[in-house]
Amino acid sequence: MVSSTEYGSHTWDLMLTVDHQQVEQEIRLQVTGDLHVGGLMLKLVEKIKIAQDWSDYAFWWEQKKCWLLKTHWTLDKCGVQADAKLIFTTQHKMLRLRLPNMKTVRLKVSFSSMVFRAVSDICKMLNIRRSEELSLLKQSEGTLKKKKKKDKNSKEPATEDILNLCNSPVSSGSPANPGLYSKTMTPIYDPVSGSPASSTVTWFSDGSLTEQNCSILALSHPTCSPEMLAEMYQPRTLADKAKLNAGWLDSSRSLMEQGVLEDDQLLLRFKYYTFFDLNPKYDVVRINQIYEQARWAILLEEIDCTEEEMLIFAALQAQYHVSKLSLSSETQDSTCESEVDEVEAALSNLEVTLEGGNKSNILEDITDIPKLADNLKLVRPKKLALKAIKTYWFVFRDTSISYFKNKESAQGEPIEKLNLKGCEVVPDVNVAAKKFGIKLLIPVADGMNEVYLRCDNEDQYARWMAACVLASKGRTMADSSYQPEVQKILSFLQMKNWTMCSQDASEPENVDMKPECFVSPRYTKKFKSKQLTARILEAHQNVSQMSLVEAKLRFIQAWQSLPEFGLSYYIVRFKGSKKDDVLGVSYNRLIRIDMATGDPITTWRFSNMKQWNVNWEIRQVAIEFDQNVSIAFTCLSADCKIIHEYIGGYIFLSTRSKDHNETLDEELFHKLTGGQE
Repeated sequence: MVSSTEYGSHTWDLMLTVDHQQVEQEIRLQVTGDLHVGGLMLKLVEKIKIAQDWSDYAFWWEQKKCWLLKTHWTLDKCGVQADAKLIFTTQHKMLRLRLPNMKTVRLKVSFSSMVFRAVSDICKMLNIRRSEELSLLKQSEGTLKKKKKKDKNSKEPATEDILNLCNSPVSSGSPANPGLYSKTMTPIYDPVSGSPASSTVTWFSDGSLTEQNCSILALSHPTCSPEMLAEMYQPRTLADKAKLNAGWLDSSRSLMEQGVLEDDQLLLRFKYYTFFDLNPKYDVVRINQIYEQARWAILLEEIDCTEEEMLIFAALQAQYHVSKLSLSSETQDSTCESEVDEVEAALSNLEVTLEGGNKSNILEDITDIPKLADNLKLVRPKKLALKAIKTYWFVFRDTSISYFKNKESAQGEPIEKLNLKGCEVVPDVNVAAKKFGIKLLIPVADGMNEVYLRCDNEDQYARWMAACVLASKGRTMADSSYQPEVQKILSFLQMKNWTMCSQDASEPENVDMKPECFVSPRYTKKFKSKQLTARILEAHQNVSQMSLVEAKLRFIQAWQSLPEFGLSYYIVRFKGSKKDDVLGVSYNRLIRIDMATGDPITTWRFSNMKQWNVNWEIRQVAIEFDQNVSIAFTCLSADCKIIHEYIGGYIFLSTRSKDHNETLDEELFHKLTGGQE
């Protein structure tokens, strides 16, 4: 029997599940609708009668897949009724993260914070600056099929070596060690290996990273067998590459809301390819992880490169491998002061930024608009695979190229004027064959107009290529990044320009090298092991004097020079189209690509974008550009929220500045990427 006073109080029973080893699974409490969430937690803890710190516990609403974190809200306001299944559980749980260097770390992560905040906390623990460039990726089913089939016929796999960092849980909102992000700190790193000196290990992180763990995160371990590569997912087509980007987690929702369970494994990857303010003094872990992500992308052929470029990447990896071996066999007698001087001297000009270099000659006179003028060959593709090649006098001014019959006629009207703003610039280079070509894909009303330019030598190519790259972004040669761009291109060409003189190269027999570890499986099938070793050693001559950190930075720069660098692919269906296309998302543009041929159809620059939105009912992304250009598409290979977040994320990252405080405007990020579902 229930008394009249109890009956009139509108109480009702609520069944709560407690996620705790020493407590019964379910506890029944009598509650009212005006009881706030904090009061419910207090009643439950009093009922449990276990003295401990319950501050990390919160209610997880199983049916609605959401956390009840606003403790001042009443149950009525939250919509909680008698049939609600609430679980009283910890907000921080164990998570396994596979890093870009293929090492797995196990640490405590907030399952109730938005993924953007959780990644920020993870990066503080791992000593990776600029956490906004990274995110968490769940491997899609398509990338696991190959591995699962092989596992059926194989023996029980060996236990994976996991770096356990669970002794120091990452607490959301906790102040990070100020040394991690302080501009006044001067950490001391070994000038060759880049690893922190033992005296700075206490500075290096919040405490859970020992000197040994620092080495695991900051140093590369390049040895990987062809058998290991064969077991990993290797995309063959654009559709395969689209599968790689399907599993990005929503940065505006928590891990628990997206179905991630305790001790699950996720991938921590650089999602946005805008590596801002890379500094060898502070970013030893960050540089190594970027290098590793680039290295695996090349080995697994996630990004295309020529045979010549593959050998350069192999040579840089080999240099890292050889330098590391020689470092371990020699004693280091230099003082800390000399180490700092050496690392600053060796790497002062290698800082990798979004625009590819440090600004120099700030006070240089740019009142005169620079221009290029020279004889170049124009190659126009014609029907039946024939090409017309003819020499013209070319003049590059502002962001346009004009060409004339000869130098004398340059005062008159040009034969044609090409506006390069918003175009695609693709290198077509073979240094050994003395081929220095520039492929321009210029947007026109019905697609892309292809134009090929042929240069006579490396110097001419570097100057014209740099001008084209800047013009595609809407910048002229007066921009301070022009000369660093020229030097970067020349540096890359110099690495490709190795001599074929055999006496300069080390004998393959005398070098402890497994060439299969440094190139993709396609090249291990094409060449015998000795041939491959000899070719890598030939390419190695131009990089043999580099230190470990310098080799990694050069590798990153070479990776950034590839035509497909920074493109994330998705299969989409454009409004009004009857066939599927591939959409490439980059830091400054969207590219529509023909799925069958791989040829770009149209390019749209973010700088010309007026607005974008998502129709969440039909999952369609709509974008408006200048000159009344508008597009709309649905995403078939992933949720449209991922593309929406990519666009907003890149726009957010473009607002960063070294002059600003390094604290992130998290609210702005969520405004640009969150969407309104």
